[in-house]
Amino acid sequence: MLASGNFITPHRDGEPRYDKPVLIYWLQAASVSVLGLNELALRLPSAIAATLWLAALWGFARPRLDATTATVAALIMAFGLQVAIIGKAAVADAVLNLFIALAFFDIYRWLERPRRGLLLRVYLWLGLGFLTKGPVAVFFPLLVSFAYCLSLGRFRDWLSAVFAPLGWLVFIAVAGPWYLAIYLDDGPGFFQSFFLEHNLGRYGGVKHGHAGFPGYYLVMLPVVLLPFTGWFLRLLPMARGLWADPLDRFLLLWFGFVLVTFSFSDTKLPHYMVYGITPLFLLMARHRDALTSRWLAFGPPLAFMALLAALPLVLPLLAGQADRAHEQALFAEGARVLDWAYVLTTLAGLATLLVLAFVPRIPVWQRLLLAGVVQTLVVFGALVPRVFAVMQAPVKQAALIARELDQPTVVFRTSMPSFSVYREAVTPQVDRPEPGELVFLRVDKLDDLAATRPEDRLVTVYRRGPVALATFARGGASGRDDG
Repeated sequence: MLASGNFITPHRDGEPRYDKPVLIYWLQAASVSVLGLNELALRLPSAIAATLWLAALWGFARPRLDATTATVAALIMAFGLQVAIIGKAAVADAVLNLFIALAFFDIYRWLERPRRGLLLRVYLWLGLGFLTKGPVAVFFPLLVSFAYCLSLGRFRDWLSAVFAPLGWLVFIAVAGPWYLAIYLDDGPGFFQSFFLEHNLGRYGGVKHGHAGFPGYYLVMLPVVLLPFTGWFLRLLPMARGLWADPLDRFLLLWFGFVLVTFSFSDTKLPHYMVYGITPLFLLMARHRDALTSRWLAFGPPLAFMALLAALPLVLPLLAGQADRAHEQALFAEGARVLDWAYVLTTLAGLATLLVLAFVPRIPVWQRLLLAGVVQTLVVFGALVPRVFAVMQAPVKQAALIARELDQPTVVFRTSMPSFSVYREAVTPQVDRPEPGELVFLRVDKLDDLAATRPEDRLVTVYRRGPVALATFARGGASGRDDG
């Protein structure tokens, strides 16, 4: 976007990218313009959005429950595994979930006390969400509010809110100009690809290999909620009693419709459930005194921390089982970076969790919040930097080498857009590189690359972990040189 000056149609390496609408790219472009092209600038919009999302949660809970409950809900959110991850990633999910949460909170406020300004604000959040990731930002607020109003016998109120002309004018004023602009700039390509392939296509078919079985989210949800999995499980037998309270009912419907909807989707990704976990933070905080079993509370985080501690033993076994070269390289590199400092950190985390599990006279939920602090320190202090060293550091180093060599550079059958970011240049995808071009690719594609020009010699310029830089030598003998 910054290289081309085209702020209407998103592009990736010179080709239109129709995966999502434009708002996250605008926010990242603004951040990069101020702070420069670096990881901090690209991740800052997500961090700000996650912070505002947390503040919105607190602001909603404070007047309806109490300050303590609101603070507990915010702490659960802050120390939850999945929210902490997307709040630090250069992706659209934190921004989207901010607008989804704001829309739900204002829908409930409007149902408590209908006001035109509040209703128009709901449509503002829906429009911004639609500009962030499309129909999902509108679908769940409309569906859940319909079910909630129907359950309370307030269907007429729902109809009056949904068929508010001024509200839809706000929505169109927010989202419409860009959708019109991309149609004028690029024709129907975005609409056909985004709405048909990336929305209906994801629901009715598997996209990018992200398949899953029907109970996928029942398995992934406990992971997404770590270390508060047991706290959530304690709510399940209470569901019937919770239904009698209007706020709890609203929160249950919010979570339930997201869970059921995505369970029937053919494409499944863990972060889809984040759309429906904000209400769980409120439910867990509100009913925190029901959590009395230390084993239910501490079993999941202890198991997770034990798994992290065992990774140095597990990864070599996985490397031996992997069939593809880049997977073998990933596991081997992972085993290398998980050093003694990592092992000591995870064992210290495990020991601390065990101590917290048996501390007397402190409520279990308070100890579990402290477990959230421990998990955050271990995951983002020890694990994530090493994941970066395995997954991104080789890509970054390859990009810096390519930038220094300053020769024509292309990508071969590999989807790692951060290479172009670190290289600070568009890197086109090609099926048959020319001699003298520097080629970035995954290591398992080296044989395929060599086969595109059997008459030339393929020279590996750089290879680390799962990626490599290579080039065809002009006039050289055929074959491969991996030196």
